[in-house]
Amino acid sequence: MKKSKYYIDLESKYGAHNYHPLPVVLSKGKGVFVWDVEGNKYFDFLSAYSAVNQGHCHPKIISALKDQSNILTLTSRAFYNNTLGEYEKYITNFFGYDKLLPMNTGVEGGETANKLARKWGYEKKNIPKNKARIIFAKGNFWGRTLAAISSSDDPTSYEGFGPYMPGYDLIPYNDLDALEHELKDPNVAAFMVEPIQGEAGVVVPDDGYLSGVRELCNKYNVLFIADEVQTGIARTGKMLATDYENARPDILILGKALSGGVFPVSAVLADDSIMMCIKPGEHGSTYGGNPLANKVVMAALEVVKDENLCQNAYKLGKILRKELRKIETDMITTVRGKGLLNAIVIKPKNGKEAWDVCLKLRDNGLLAKPTHGDIIRFAPPLVMNESQLYECVEIIKQTVQSFS
Repeated sequence: MKKSKYYIDLESKYGAHNYHPLPVVLSKGKGVFVWDVEGNKYFDFLSAYSAVNQGHCHPKIISALKDQSNILTLTSRAFYNNTLGEYEKYITNFFGYDKLLPMNTGVEGGETANKLARKWGYEKKNIPKNKARIIFAKGNFWGRTLAAISSSDDPTSYEGFGPYMPGYDLIPYNDLDALEHELKDPNVAAFMVEPIQGEAGVVVPDDGYLSGVRELCNKYNVLFIADEVQTGIARTGKMLATDYENARPDILILGKALSGGVFPVSAVLADDSIMMCIKPGEHGSTYGGNPLANKVVMAALEVVKDENLCQNAYKLGKILRKELRKIETDMITTVRGKGLLNAIVIKPKNGKEAWDVCLKLRDNGLLAKPTHGDIIRFAPPLVMNESQLYECVEIIKQTVQSFS
């Protein structure tokens, strides 16, 4: 472990202490596996928070990255480039929207959606100047910018960073009555929600919630913004989690696996009536829509489609939840999820908690990370096969039962 200690100490000395990683130092990834600097091999059961749905270093995506990097990487949007229009046509056809606004990170996608919704509210809904409201669900997480934490109810995110963004209000997740109460206010421009709350611990809403959101937003002329940064790109067993209920959002935010985890790319999709509210100079990004990202995304989405990753995630997710529920232990109190976005809730035992379970999983060859103290997410790359999944279930079973 001398190598690992060296790299951990190096980060501790020279890096900001804004993360608390599991103590493992990774140096290589391929498919569903990662290796540490000592050469130990692990199943990756986090997928970089669902950014590497296509598996680590997928050859088709890496090939697109290499090929374009030898030609042209960045022009800024001061000029046209010969890949952006092709990418815009590809992704709008892929998801069924009129227009794309390209950005880089998931939180930038959220910020973009918020700006779009406010501008639409003023131009199209005739909300009085500076009075637009956006509603969010409690337990949401879409990043750590000042706007994102202003919509958070998690003190870890927002405490000590005020003052906060005005015009943001919170309601309970999975509560259509609470949503309708707020949408009656004509100053509400949008409701932004994760179809399944990821960072909150893979909280799955009731059947009918997303279609109910769609209906209420239609009823009160409010934009439905779906934050599918983590749930999108086949993770839940459909291309989008909103597809389960045909609840097409007005504004769709994508990120993470949009590039297969090889390049930071996010996308905001909407139809002309919304997207054309933004005029030149009102929003943008130096790197947004760069040639390297454009080619990588098209390759990454082709992999999802060509390798049937939606179907694989759906099938393996059902197996995973079934097998996890069969584990004989009083340490796992809940198993939940959809597709290959899943979580278990851990009941502390003999002073051992979810963090200790994750350390033991690491020792047994599987990497996962706790969230909110007692929840462990299980989200392997979607290229995993059935035999690998059963091998992982056995590791989880033996690990948890070892605490008895």
